[in-house]
Amino acid sequence: MVLGAIMTWLPVEDPLIALLQGLVGACGISLMYNLLRVCLFLHSKSRSPTGGASEQPKDEITSIGHLSSGIQFVLLMGLLSLVGPRVSSLIVLEFCLRAFLASLMFGQGNIREVTQQLLIQCQFSLGCALTCSLHFLHAGAPHRFLSLLLAGALSWFLSSLGRRLWAHVGHFYPQHCSQQECGICLTLVSSGAALLPTLRRWVIMTFTVGIVAATATMNQHFLRTAGDLRFWTPMTLCYILLLLRILEDQQSNPAGEVMLWSAGLRVGGLFVLLMMVGGLADLLQVLLFLLGEGVCLLPSLGLLQRKAPLEDDKYQRANSPSE
Repeated sequence: MVLGAIMTWLPVEDPLIALLQGLVGACGISLMYNLLRVCLFLHSKSRSPTGGASEQPKDEITSIGHLSSGIQFVLLMGLLSLVGPRVSSLIVLEFCLRAFLASLMFGQGNIREVTQQLLIQCQFSLGCALTCSLHFLHAGAPHRFLSLLLAGALSWFLSSLGRRLWAHVGHFYPQHCSQQECGICLTLVSSGAALLPTLRRWVIMTFTVGIVAATATMNQHFLRTAGDLRFWTPMTLCYILLLLRILEDQQSNPAGEVMLWSAGLRVGGLFVLLMMVGGLADLLQVLLFLLGEGVCLLPSLGLLQRKAPLEDDKYQRANSPSE
C-alpha cells in the first residue's frame, strides 16, 4: 500500500526508459567531472617546481576511492531517473539564469574563478539537462527504447574513457613526463591547456539544447494561459533577487560550506515556488534535487582550492618575455 502510494508520486511512467535516461545523465556528469579533475591536476603540476608525486590523487589510487565513485554514480543514476521532466526543466533554467547573472556580475575580471565554480556547481544540473533533452527529443518516438539503449551504451563508453584518463594521469603523469615515453601524457603536455575551454564549450552546447527542451516543457505544463504568465513574472523577479544575494555571498566567501548553504537556499526557493503551482510529486522531486546537489558537491569541494587554467593563462604565457 505504502509502496504503491509512493510510486504514484513519482513521474516514472516506464521505469526502464527512466533508468536509461538517468544512466546517460550520470555518465555525462562523470565525464565532465573527470575531465575537470584532469585539467586542474595538469595545471597544478605545471606550476609545481618539482612535479613530484606528492600531489597525486590518493583517493583514486585506493580501492576505497573506486568504491565511493561507484556509489556516487549509482546514486546519481537513481536520482536522475526519479526527477521528472517538469522539475528537470526548472533546474536547467534555474542554473542557466544563475550562470548568466554570475557572468554579468563577476565574469569580466574573474573569468577563471567564475568558470571553475560554475563547472563544479553545474554537475547535477548538467545531468538534468541531459535527461530533459532526452525526454523532449524522444517524446512519441516509435523506437525510443532502442535509441536510449544506444545513447546509454555510448555515454557509458565515454564515461569509462574519462575515468581511465583520470586514473592514468593520476598514476603515471609525472613519471611519463620525465621519461617522455607515453603518447597520452605527451599530448596532454602539449595541448592540455585547451582541455578546459573545450570542456566549457561542450557544457554550453549541452545546456543550450537543455534550454530548448526545458522551455518546451515549461510551456506545456506551467505556461498554458496568460494568467500563468502573469503569475510567473513576479515570481521570477523575486527568484532573481534571491540569486543575486546568493552570488554575492559566494563571491565574498567561495568556501565549500557557502556553496552547500547556497544550494539549500536555491532548493528552498524552488520548493516554495512549486508549493504554489506544482503537486506533491514535484515537491518530492525538489527534495531529490537537494540530495543530488549534495552528492555532486561534497566530493568536489577539494577542487575549489585549485586554480583553473583558461585561455587567459595561455595568452599571458605567450606574451610574457622570456627570461
